[in-house]
Amino acid sequence: MLKITETISIEDWELTESFIRSSGPGGQNVNKVETAVELRFEAERSPNLPPAVKTRLRRLAGRRWTKDGAIVLQVQDTRTQTRNRELARERLAELIRQATIKPKPRIATKPTLGSKRRRLAAKTQRAEVKTLRGAVKDTE
Repeated sequence: MLKITETISIEDWELTESFIRSSGPGGQNVNKVETAVELRFEAERSPNLPPAVKTRLRRLAGRRWTKDGAIVLQVQDTRTQTRNRELARERLAELIRQATIKPKPRIATKPTLGSKRRRLAAKTQRAEVKTLRGAVKDTE
């Protein structure tokens, strides 16, 4: 069981781990040992996540969200399988924690009278600069 918050925890049956060969440096060992971890979490079918959290999680996951509603995380940071496994679970927990935070609604405000006047003054000054760039007339 993976505990996310006081109210949200993920059961082991919702997580699927598969191990693949890691890319990058590692010497002769890299071709023999499967140290990279691919963690798959069935988020859409999870009974422990509220619908609002699932919606925010889909947006946060981005390309890691599959068509069938699962989150796939690949971790190959370290040379040990157990540490990569821990990192994958930590990243999933952090992603779900971020999805639990409800965004603050934006309150539309009107511009102040002073800001309107400053904007218009800047526009007239800029227009004046541009008109002075015209062709120079010979006074003689």
